[in-house]
Formats: sequence, C-alpha cells, structure tokens
Amino acid sequence: MLFGKRRAYQRKVAVAEFDAVVSGDIYVFAPRDDRLLPELLPFIFLSERYFQYAVETSAGSLSPRTRWKHLAKFEFDLPPLDQQRCIAEVLWAVDEAYCEAADMTEKSAMFRRSYLHSVFANPNGNDCLPIRGTGFVQLGRQRSPKHQTGIMAKPYLRVANVFDAYFDYNDVLKMDFDKRDFETYCLQKGDILLNEGQSRELVGRCAIFDGAIEDCCFQNTLIRYRAGGKVLTEYAYAYFQYCFNFGVFAAVASQTTSVAHLGADRFGALLMPVPPKEERGKIAHEYRRLCQTEFCLIRHLKKIQDFQKNIIESLM
Repeated sequence: MLFGKRRAYQRKVAVAEFDAVVSGDIYVFAPRDDRLLPELLPFIFLSERYFQYAVETSAGSLSPRTRWKHLAKFEFDLPPLDQQRCIAEVLWAVDEAYCEAADMTEKSAMFRRSYLHSVFANPNGNDCLPIRGTGFVQLGRQRSPKHQTGIMAKPYLRVANVFDAYFDYNDVLKMDFDKRDFETYCLQKGDILLNEGQSRELVGRCAIFDGAIEDCCFQNTLIRYRAGGKVLTEYAYAYFQYCFNFGVFAAVASQTTSVAHLGADRFGALLMPVPPKEERGKIAHEYRRLCQTEFCLIRHLKKIQDFQKNIIESLM
C-alpha cells in the first residue's frame, strides 16, 4: 500500500499492482504479521482519522511532509480476522461498484465530446456568424477599492465560482453596485458565464446561470453571453463547450505570464455555426440529453463515494 508523505492533504493512496521501486516521498506499507489482512489495509489509510493525523503531524510550509516516527504512533481498532474479512469484502465490493460507475461516467463524457466534435468540427462557412451577432457579449465590472464599500452591496460571481457546466456558490463575495452598474452587470437566469482569464487549458470554461442567487452580478474575470433571437441559449452553450473542450478558446486567447485571456472582443469575433432553426433545436435537445445522462452518472458516483466513506468511518 503506497502513501504519498508530501502534502498529505492531497490524499494520495494507492495499491501497487506491479513490482517497482518508489521515490523517497512515498511510504510503502504492508501487514507485519497475520493479525491484519492485507485486503483491509488500504481502507485503514483511507479513513478520515488517518488523514487528519497525517496532516496534523506534517511539518514544512511550501511542501509539508509527514514523518514515519509520527505515523508509527497512529492507532486504530483491529477486529478479529473473521470480522476483518467481512469488512474487507464489503468495502471491496463498494470499490468495484465505484470503479464501474467511474468508467461509465468517463465513457459518457467521451461520448458527449464526440457528439460536439461531430456537430461543430466542420461547419459550413456560409452559415456562420460572429458570436456577438447571435447575442449580447459583456465583460464584467472590474473590482476596485472604491467598490468595496457602499450602501448597495450586491453578490457577484468570479472565476472561482465558474466551473465546467456548474457553479460553486460556497464563496460568493459582494461589492457595491449603483443603479446604473447594477442594470449593466446584473445576471439573468439563462445567461452563460465564461472564464475570461485562467490557465490556457481552462480559459473559456463555462456554465449556464441558474438564477440561484438573486440580484447577482459578475466581475471582469468573466464574460457574459446572453442569447439573442437567432440562437437558443442551449445551442450557444453547446458550441461554447465545443470551443472549450477542443482548444478553440485557448487558440485565440492571449497569454500573459501564466494566465491566458480570452477577451470579450476576441470571444465576440469568433464565428459560430448557425444552421437552420430545426437543426439548431435538435442539437440543443441532444446535447441537453447527453449532459443530463452524464450528470446522473456523476451524482450516482458521488453517492457511492459517500457510501464508501461512511462505511469506512463507521467501521474504523
């Protein structure tokens, strides 16, 4: 059983399936005698108690490491062998279910990307319009000290809140928007937000705003696209997902140090295929269906993961 001793909070645990040598940043664990089943060992080191102990006993600032002299003192309950065997059978069965669900989820994501490629990779040049010609493109408002205080504080989203196909609302900040700015930067349900500046492989990552936060605005690290009358929001979103997954946004972004900037002008100038209305509706419908399937698999995967974690915590 392998455990990465550097940055223990990253929870790097693996079972070696082949003979090899390891670096000095990896601890190798094996049962000392027949009191502990090898099949149970990995799950002991996946328990929350172990990770908390490993993190608390780590030393160092930039690259903290936990030491063997501390890990050697970690204690846990060790049931009789027959109970260990039963516990291990249950946990490995759950792990097998997790691996199968993870494989299905990965295949679903691959199929979704393949569909995007089949639809958008070879557009008819005569049926293309600049993105700004299909909807309204707006860069968010810049954050500055003068906007940090005021009587009209509103929540706003930034890069840290926008992920691939979803939002994280756990860390939403506020700043002051007067009436005019609020009208300009206020989000509506159905707006698409794209990361304007990020690493090259993540620039243009986007999601459709679901209206979960009322009176919410957005920062200039994000670009807002609001569909006009020519395309549906879901169709535009499918095209943006193609551009994100197949490097179109990365190719047009400018690079400054480690950050790539998509830019509202470059984004708005990109050509979007605009086939007949019936075909656009079909693409939007099919892509929505593929996304729903993938989201269901992701939720199922998370449930299995939580179930495994609860079993480990209750038994360990």
